[in-house]
Amino acid sequence: MAPQGPVGVITGGTSGIGAATALEFASLGARLLLITIDAEEGRRVQEEVGACGGQAAVVELDVADHRRLEAAVQAFAERHGPVDFLVANAGIAEQSSFATGDPERWRRVIETNVLRTLYSIRAVFPLMRERGEGHILLTASISGREPYIASKWAVVGIGHSLRLEAAEVGVRVTLIEPGMVDTPLTRNSPLVAPLLEQSTPLSPEDVARAILYAYGQPPGVTVGELAIRPLRQRRL
Repeated sequence: MAPQGPVGVITGGTSGIGAATALEFASLGARLLLITIDAEEGRRVQEEVGACGGQAAVVELDVADHRRLEAAVQAFAERHGPVDFLVANAGIAEQSSFATGDPERWRRVIETNVLRTLYSIRAVFPLMRERGEGHILLTASISGREPYIASKWAVVGIGHSLRLEAAEVGVRVTLIEPGMVDTPLTRNSPLVAPLLEQSTPLSPEDVARAILYAYGQPPGVTVGELAIRPLRQRRL
């Protein structure tokens, strides 16, 4: 029998936090649309979702192509039913300075972490608004609470702005703000990777459980912001 759990979309859904979140939702029998730029990883996570009791369709596309993204979400919803949740998780990291940073790298970071978040919201929110329910979960960062990582600070602002519009139509919005997490993204960062070795960071599964907690609240309850960090992490 096909799974009969919630229907959801996860961007960046085949690695790190996104993949762990897919498996957490699979335990609810979720039917998932996983957006990825890595088809090979997508096939692996698709199999793992099935083994955990869920069902996943994998679409290889860059979220920057908002027209293809909207079309993929619409087609998925027509086949599996209304979209109950979005986890907007696609992102990249950058720790350069104003004085020496590469402007082209800055452009990529803003396009990925900010514009792709907006495009992901735009692909699902009209469907949720029409239905009068749904839940949008945005992966930000503890450092987005301060002007320390500008792109994540922007995601926090997007979440607060979206909540004002979404609450009027019955759609919940949650900002997920993890501290240091051991993911392929952080492992590949020359500045962050050494910090992972000096501490006990969160795992992607830790963050995924927090996402599921926020989603699992009663319909009239919204976890607006959920900050989760390693016990001994003192700095942002």
